[in-house]
Amino acid sequence: MKAKNKITKWSDHIDQKYGKKDAPKRQEFQEEFEAFKIGVLLQEARKRKNLTQEQLANKVGTTKNYISRIENNSSDIRLSTLIRIIKEGLGGQLNLKLDI
Repeated sequence: MKAKNKITKWSDHIDQKYGKKDAPKRQEFQEEFEAFKIGVLLQEARKRKNLTQEQLANKVGTTKNYISRIENNSSDIRLSTLIRIIKEGLGGQLNLKLDI
């Protein structure tokens, strides 16, 4: 008789690893994950615009190294800088959502 693979839901996995929604460890994970997502979103948008990190940096008056650090979640980013990268560098706009 074959053993069946037990598939764990993502939410259950996160609960087990980081605790329930209001647990401090879970909140820290969520904050870090949001920062990670910003870097990934910027990298994907940059690539869709066929821009190198250096080209994007030149458009917004920063360095290739800084763009790389943002994309790799190695640097905090100021909101004004994020808006400038999105607006001036990528020709887009930032839309925020606040969950309370």
